[in-house]
Amino acid sequence: MIKLFPVMYLLAAPVLAGVLITAMLAMGHANPSSLAIAAAAGAVVALPAAWVVAARLMRFVQVA
Repeated sequence: MIKLFPVMYLLAAPVLAGVLITAMLAMGHANPSSLAIAAAAGAVVALPAAWVVAARLMRFVQVA
């Protein structure tokens, strides 16, 4: 799982950051500080998300 986690993080971080930035823009918060906070929050939220996805994938591969 140690090798799979960075790959999942590289996929999850930009997606979650992009979703949060899009949400901020949709709410009318287009200032740079709000967008930077949204991007950082997406990167932080991606850590546990990538860990869970990597763990479930490893469990799925071991069962199959």
